[in-house]
Order: sequence, then C-alpha cells, then structure tokens
Amino acid sequence: MKKIGFRIIGIVIISIFLLQSSVLFAANAAEDKLKNEQSEINQDKKEAEKDLKEVQAKKSETVKQVEEISTQISEYQSQIDELDGKIAEMNAKIEESEKKLKEAEEDYSKQEDLLNKRLVATYEAGETSYLDFLLSSESITDLISNYFLVTEVATSDTELLEKIQKQKEEIEQAKTTLENSKKELATSKASKQSVSTQLQTAKKEKNQQVAKLSEDEKQIQDQIDELQAASAKIEKEIKAAQARYAAQIAALNNNKNNGSSNSSNSNNNSGGNYNGGGKGILQRPVSSGNITTYMHYSNGSYHGALDYGVPSGTPVYAAADGVVITTANLTYSYGTHVVIQHAGGLQTWYAHGTSGSICVSPGQTVARGQLIMKSGNSGKSFGAHLHFEVRVAPYNYNTCRVDPRNYF
Repeated sequence: MKKIGFRIIGIVIISIFLLQSSVLFAANAAEDKLKNEQSEINQDKKEAEKDLKEVQAKKSETVKQVEEISTQISEYQSQIDELDGKIAEMNAKIEESEKKLKEAEEDYSKQEDLLNKRLVATYEAGETSYLDFLLSSESITDLISNYFLVTEVATSDTELLEKIQKQKEEIEQAKTTLENSKKELATSKASKQSVSTQLQTAKKEKNQQVAKLSEDEKQIQDQIDELQAASAKIEKEIKAAQARYAAQIAALNNNKNNGSSNSSNSNNNSGGNYNGGGKGILQRPVSSGNITTYMHYSNGSYHGALDYGVPSGTPVYAAADGVVITTANLTYSYGTHVVIQHAGGLQTWYAHGTSGSICVSPGQTVARGQLIMKSGNSGKSFGAHLHFEVRVAPYNYNTCRVDPRNYF
C-alpha cells in the first residue's frame, strides 16, 4: 500500500510539474505571439512612415510644379494682355486710317466730279469759251492775267487730283500694313492662349495630384496612428501576461534551480524526429501551387517566408505534427492565420487565409498533413496566396525567420 501511495504521490508531483510546464509553455507562447505581433506592427509602422515620407516628398515636388506652372501662366497672361493692348491700339489706328481714307476718297470724288463737270462744259462750249474769256480782256496785261489764271486752274486741278490719288494710295497702303500687323498679333495671341490653356489644364491635373497625395498622406498617417495604438495595446497585453503568469514562472524556475526533474514537452503526439535540422522534417503546406515569392522580394528586401500562389479556398495542411499555439482572424498584418509549435524548437506560420476558415484551435494537437484552414487574401495581402513561415527560438519577427526549404 505504501508503494502504491508513493506512486500516486509521485504521479501527482509529476502531473503538477507537467501542468506547470504546460502553463509556462502557454505563457511563453502567448508572450511570443504578442511580441511577434508587436514586432510586425513596428515593421508595418516603419514601412508606413517610409511611405508617408515618399508621399510627402512627391506632394512637395508636385506643389512646386504647380507653382512653376502658375508662374508660366502669369507670364503668358501678361504677354496676352500686352498683345490685347497692341491689338486695341492697332484697331484704333485702323479705324483712324479708314476714316482718313474715306475722307480722301470723298475729296477725290468731289474734285473729280468738279473737274469732270468743268471738262464737260468746256467740251460743250468748245475752245470758244477760253477764247471768249481771253478776248474779253481789255488790255494786254489783262489778257496775260486771264491766260495765267486759265493755266493755273487747269494745273491746279491736275495736281489736286494727283495729290488726292497719292494720299489715297498711301492711306490704303497704311491700312493694309495695319491689317497685316493686326493678323500677326491675333495669331501670336491665339498661340499664347493655346499654351496658356494647356498650362491651365496641366495645373488642374497637378492640383488633382496634390489633392490625391494629400488624401494618401492622410490615410497613411491614419494607418500610422492605428499601428501606434495597436502597438501600445500589445505592450499593455504583454505586461499583463507577464504579471498573470509571474507566480507560475517563478515557481517553475525555483524547481529547476533546485534540480527538480520536469518535462516541458507538450508535443506528445509529434510523431517525428524533430531535431531542428536535416531534410524531410516538414512537408509542403499545400498540395498545389508554385512558389511566387521566396525569402527576398524582387527588390531585394527581406520577405522571410515562402508565398504559394494558390486560389482562395485552397486547403492548407499542417507541415508536421505539433500543437496549435495560436489562431486569429485579423484584418491587418497576417490576417487569418495559424501558428503551430513543433518538436525541435520549430514553429510554422500559415497566413492570409480565408476569414473564418480555421478548423483547429489553440492547444489542439495536430498531425502532419492535417487540414488546418483554407488559403485566402486576408490581412496585408495583395492577391490570394498562402504565406508560409518557419521560425526558430525565440521566434521573433526580425531575426528568427528561416528558409522553410531547409526542412523539406
């Protein structure tokens, strides 16, 4: 009976130790999860801040371009206003020339009509009219005077007509020159107005870009504020978790320091030789699809995972035996995801699944090849795929993500 009693006591003590180990594992897993999420949020925040700086720089450059276009528009408008002034002045000169031309034409017409009447009268009277005029002279002096008058009248009429004709031609020439200048000014004005219109259109487009960049800037800033709030919340949760499990962690550490034997292995049904290295420890998490992104993005930045290009709803399987340590349906970061702890210190992360498709729960033991969720496009994702990570202790985001192909 005493032996049976000692066995029972021993079993109870071992059970207590195992329970403490499980509690410690759960506490560490929860803390690791929170720290990972905080690290991811901090990384997202850095990327968002970088995006914000790029948007602000682009906005600043676009605003500068708008200012330069505005200056060009002002310069063209000044030139257009100057041309308008010249065209108005030219129109006034043309109107004045037309008025003078009309007066010259009227004078020419009157003089021509008067001369024609005189010539007609002379023709009808014949040469006797001039002869009678001359013969009517009472003396030689009077005769000479009358002859001179007749000659002067004829000469004067001819000169006046020539003068009026020349003046008319000069006015017509001036009018033609003014009309040509007016056309050139109008053409120049039309050209400048065309450029001004193009600049106005460019300015409008640039202002639209500024408005769009301002909206992008606001959205990114909102994202940064949201990430900052999420980071603060996770920090608070980490502190709460540490305080919650402080007694159990302290008791387990005391037992370890006192040399008490215990086991922290909660992967009772791992079903494999997980020594942390070698080949064949893990299997592909999906049965189809090619790898679309490896450990680095095409631009050289670190990705830290493999992306499998599969449609939404594709079954996702556990890569090895293990214990589910966390699941979540997030709208940011990893989105819908599952984290499994394996023997040998490995963790596998399956992310961006279809929301609500997770079919395992934290604490559940899963077997290699067991369905855990379905792929999707949730969280920070740009197209349906499966994001597959392998992490080693202490499982943080920045330094503990390793190439899964080392374990296939």
